[in-house]
Amino acid sequence: MKTRTAQGHYVSDTDAGYGLDIYTLRTAATRLGRAVIPLKPDQEHALRNPHGNLAADASIIDVAQIAPTSLSLGILCRAEDVADVLDRNAEHSAWAREMVVLADAPAAPASIISDSKFGKMVVRLVSRPLAGDFAAQRNALRAEASCAWQIQLDADEAFPVSQGENLARFASLADRQGVVSIGLPRRNLVDGVLSTLYPDTQYRLNRREVRFAGSVHERPVRPWQKSFIALNAAIDHHLTRSHVLARSKHYEALAPGEGRLDEMRTLLEPYRA
Repeated sequence: MKTRTAQGHYVSDTDAGYGLDIYTLRTAATRLGRAVIPLKPDQEHALRNPHGNLAADASIIDVAQIAPTSLSLGILCRAEDVADVLDRNAEHSAWAREMVVLADAPAAPASIISDSKFGKMVVRLVSRPLAGDFAAQRNALRAEASCAWQIQLDADEAFPVSQGENLARFASLADRQGVVSIGLPRRNLVDGVLSTLYPDTQYRLNRREVRFAGSVHERPVRPWQKSFIALNAAIDHHLTRSHVLARSKHYEALAPGEGRLDEMRTLLEPYRA
């Protein structure tokens, strides 16, 4: 491969036995906080219609050169976890325009939570029964957001504040390139130990038109061609061994055949590089 500078012109090495198309290059570049910009109409077409035989030829810029879009942070939790969720996620006021917390509880209209610790971030609390349908809960959370893009977390997940604006810039890039869904690598930490179920990509940053499907192990419904993965922004998922042992069996009871019982064993195995 050839590229003159980290923020320059990337051209695949014609003498190499391998290469990247521009769609793959875009995801690879995110690992270094870079954005890939097609320079020609055929590269633009290849970006939106992967994977063909056209080698990548593109401009690579620092994603910091792209103006960020407004992001909503959405969090799913149990009713008893609301106070902790609000406290732990107040720091995201550094980048999020709003935070919407959806609690698994009897339905209630949204209420505004006021506290100086939230800065300029608008915080809304909504209640709705989960009723064994995670996709419906995520879709309800999405419906409460005012921003075009929303990143969703669960109560036992954490996201680095330092990467919030970075993702807001990648969402702007996505808007330019016809992308509606961005995946983030997830680190499953079982009693503090990284699980071999890694990177466990979760498509949690989505535009408002994307909806989730599946009562358990829910997933966004959109063509994969309209997605990419931001490799430099990981979600940390904090689990206990007892929760892992119970979780897959509970999911299997909710949706027979979809509980991923084999995933339970993978989660309990420590990651080895």
